[in-house]
Amino acid sequence: MTSSNPVGAHVPVAGGLATGGLKYAAQIGAEAIQVFVSNPRGWALPEGKPAEDEKLRAADVPVYIHTPYLVNFGSPNQETLAKSIATVRHSLTRGHAIGALGVVVHTGSAVTQTYDEAMAQVHDHVLPLLDEIPEDGPDLLLEPMAGQNNMLCAKVQDLGPFFEKLENHPKLGVCFDTCHAFAAGHDLAAPGGAKATIDALIATVGEGRLKLVHANDSKDPCASGRDRHENIGAGQIGEPAFADLFHHPAVTGIPFLIETPGRAPEPHAKDIETLKRLRDT
Repeated sequence: MTSSNPVGAHVPVAGGLATGGLKYAAQIGAEAIQVFVSNPRGWALPEGKPAEDEKLRAADVPVYIHTPYLVNFGSPNQETLAKSIATVRHSLTRGHAIGALGVVVHTGSAVTQTYDEAMAQVHDHVLPLLDEIPEDGPDLLLEPMAGQNNMLCAKVQDLGPFFEKLENHPKLGVCFDTCHAFAAGHDLAAPGGAKATIDALIATVGEGRLKLVHANDSKDPCASGRDRHENIGAGQIGEPAFADLFHHPAVTGIPFLIETPGRAPEPHAKDIETLKRLRDT
């Protein structure tokens, strides 16, 4: 990967991971992609198609996987916890098969149990998952949440206990979502806000752990606790913050992937064009 940050998107995969995903990527000008390898709102764990896997591995495009939304390592429900572990294991296995660089997982919620009880589960169940990842397999990328009730991690400083519980495992990384961070209280729109937030992230987890940026503007104001994405420059964060992120030294070479509104290629193509402009100026 060059020092220029690849700009891409989460892409639909109708027709096949490679056939559908790469077609959409070409339509919107994506230089990197993120995909689901199973139903994002279900527990089914489908097998991959070897021909599609090989085609994706052969493509000169950085690929990431997002785990289903139901995954929650902090759940007090043992069935949910077991299914969460199995689902992430499946995503990591499929990630290795398609040559993915990382598997993104939401850091989750304690729901009705205490923070300490939930974090003990993180140690007991996620650490073995990390140990299973082969050296050439994808990293597991923790994505902090937007600050809703009982969330285990929202501010970037909240990643510290996660890294401690997971013993700073070498296959552990971070996916930084701009909308989540803004909703959690990091004022990226303020002068110097983006730099201060990334500085705090690096101070918490160390250099080299930030592996991916989800570039999403926000419909709601800072510290709202609401995770509602907006198209780049059309929300409360605004274009200057994204420009500042691109120019932070700790973000050099890291892909920026949009998860912005729009079901047709046009709004996504516009967002990618905007991010490339901010990157290159």
